[in-house]
Amino acid sequence: MAGVEEVEIVVAHSRRATLRVGEVFLKVDVDPAHADVEVRAMAMTPVPTPAVLWRRPPVLAIAAVPGKALGLLGEPSTASPAAWAAAGAAGAAIRRLHDAPLPPWPGRALDDVAAELDRECAWLLAGAVLPAEVVRRNRGIAEAALRPWTPAFIHGDLQITHVFVDGDEVTGVIDWSEAAPGDPMSDLAVLTLGHEERLDDLLAGYGADADRDVIRAWWSLRSLVASRWLIGHGFDPDAPGCEFDVLRSRMREP
Repeated sequence: MAGVEEVEIVVAHSRRATLRVGEVFLKVDVDPAHADVEVRAMAMTPVPTPAVLWRRPPVLAIAAVPGKALGLLGEPSTASPAAWAAAGAAGAAIRRLHDAPLPPWPGRALDDVAAELDRECAWLLAGAVLPAEVVRRNRGIAEAALRPWTPAFIHGDLQITHVFVDGDEVTGVIDWSEAAPGDPMSDLAVLTLGHEERLDDLLAGYGADADRDVIRAWWSLRSLVASRWLIGHGFDPDAPGCEFDVLRSRMREP
């Protein structure tokens, strides 16, 4: 890393920080289990991932991947429709992930997801964080995700900032600390959250057997349950195009 001119803070809050130093990302996490999962998941997954350079708890060093992130939540994606059809969860790469053998550690149980949804909706209502009708409407939509699923190997936090592309090729998928057996529709929903217009591009690469109603339900569920954490860690779910806009947009649907 000789000759590095600056250190970039990628993300930082009380539990985790990620720094970019030249072509190396340094991830500092208070919970070593997150790095354990990340290293194991990247070794197992059939999709491109960064190289692990070294690990000295609480720091994990990984190489930067070429290309650029597919987009940012709240901003229009600059990637081409062809890139969306091929990139990570947007096509064959994430289909390979979902078809791969399950990781040996447990994922979240359906009852835990349902309990979290109830808890976070209660918090949003008690604090009048959003209008009650927005919370209740989206809670009803989210119900479609609360059904038994066949577990697949999922990324668990497949934001568009975690999928890197160069042209129309996936160069890497990063941040695997929440990988586990889970509902594959949740990965597809997180990738298109705030970019719902790209769902057709995603499914053109992924396959026609994806359940659009369940993906739609996960858009609401993810936005509802993430809001308190985001607010508590210095992020703004009410920024244009972000989680609150996703929730409000459901009010305009029949």
